[in-house]
Amino acid sequence: MTPRIYIPQDSSAISVGADTVADRLAERLVASLGNKEVEFVRNGSRGLFWLEPMIEVETDAGRVAYGPVGADDVDSLIEQGLLEGAQAHPLSQGLTEEIPYLKNQQRLTFKRIGLIDPLSIRDYQAHDGFKGLKRVITMSCQACVDEVKKSGLRGRGGAAFPTGIKWQTVLDAGAAAGQKYITCNADEGDSGTFADRLQMEADPFALIEGMTIAGIAVGADMGYIYLREEYPHAHAILEQAIAIATEHNFLGKDILGSGKNFNIQVRLGAKAYICGEETSMLESLEGKRGEVRAKPPLPALEGLFGKPTVVNNVISLSSIPIIFAEGADYYKDFGMGRSRGTMPFQLAGNLKQPGLVELGFGVTLHSLLYDYGGGSASGRPLRVVQVGGPLGTYLPESQWQVEMDYEQLAAIKGVLGHGGLVAFDDTVDMSQQARFSMEFCAVESCGKCTPCRIGSVRGVEVIDKICSNEDRDSNLDLLNSLCDTMENGSLCAMGGMTPFPIRSALEHFSDDFK
Repeated sequence: MTPRIYIPQDSSAISVGADTVADRLAERLVASLGNKEVEFVRNGSRGLFWLEPMIEVETDAGRVAYGPVGADDVDSLIEQGLLEGAQAHPLSQGLTEEIPYLKNQQRLTFKRIGLIDPLSIRDYQAHDGFKGLKRVITMSCQACVDEVKKSGLRGRGGAAFPTGIKWQTVLDAGAAAGQKYITCNADEGDSGTFADRLQMEADPFALIEGMTIAGIAVGADMGYIYLREEYPHAHAILEQAIAIATEHNFLGKDILGSGKNFNIQVRLGAKAYICGEETSMLESLEGKRGEVRAKPPLPALEGLFGKPTVVNNVISLSSIPIIFAEGADYYKDFGMGRSRGTMPFQLAGNLKQPGLVELGFGVTLHSLLYDYGGGSASGRPLRVVQVGGPLGTYLPESQWQVEMDYEQLAAIKGVLGHGGLVAFDDTVDMSQQARFSMEFCAVESCGKCTPCRIGSVRGVEVIDKICSNEDRDSNLDLLNSLCDTMENGSLCAMGGMTPFPIRSALEHFSDDFK
């Protein structure tokens, strides 16, 4: 059997030297093996970022992992039996599938990442790829939408709106609406989030299949991926994947002989956080300045170019293929309450084992931080975790037993958002974190509404006065009043949610403001 070595090519692995390791491995193996053939597969990361670059060798018993591997480790790995999957080397992690961090996950949307060559349509099909699409072309539009409703899938971009209801609205717009669109919000801008990027870089055909299914279901024949401009690797991979899928008739005209047409184009974002908001994204897609639109009308009725438009994010659309491949009942069997299926939790910040953890809703925050994250990287006690991006609340240790689902978090004034977790140890100054939240809003606001545009600037000034003990009580009252105005008067979640982290910091860490 030809030895096969897997070396990730996603940006997370490349950033810590994966390309250098790949080059060194190729060079040393040619020198030591001569004409003996070795197959290199540039896969995507498994999401175990503290082990990157993590290389894997295929053996009869399964893949054996080594990591984190540097270029200087290559010679010793080869000498100690890398090609045979020898496990005596200090960097050996044993069988990849037995690594507890990975073994204990419930991977549905991310079931293929790390397993396949991202641009091999053969690999994708060998792991159930396009199985869902092949089923969809035999179904009616209404049956497709009903399947998504039954699955319980809710938007994974933050708002958690039921995906099936959104699709139903676009479907019901009818033929009289003319053109309809599928738009994928891939402008992943929340701090501590990387699930969209990893999905696109490690398994791009899943997103393509999900968008195609959405187009067939609602009667749209054109889709756009609004991609964060700072993701050049994802951009290159998506463009190649779209071309490959079109060549093999999974995209384009008369898909698989069904008479259905669907095309996808990638559009780069405007380097603005606000363009992650759906209506601002639509404005940017139309070539305009990224500003929030007033609602109604809803994008599902008057979206891109004034036409009925589905707006879903990368994870929502990439979850669609497994729903149709395995059935809605299979998917909704994961999770709890009204939060069905799985969520890719992204562990970042001061943690020993940062990475992606896909689990059914209901895992506790404490389990994510310690069973998966391994506690703080600094060795100091963890003090606070921000869940849900820069507009999410700060949760103290007393709230870490909360079950991670939308309603449970809402009950403690928390938000799940895109599933990002950023951990801080006991050296963090929460007054400065609160100030950062206001400053972030001031920098990233589109400026269309006064509460967000002006309120955030005044908020930074008021927090500075509180921390300087300048007329403290009056300024605390002013800050609370300002938060009320922003929360209730802002046009979108940018200004409306900025008070969340500030209020949680004041409530749980008031001593830091003295």
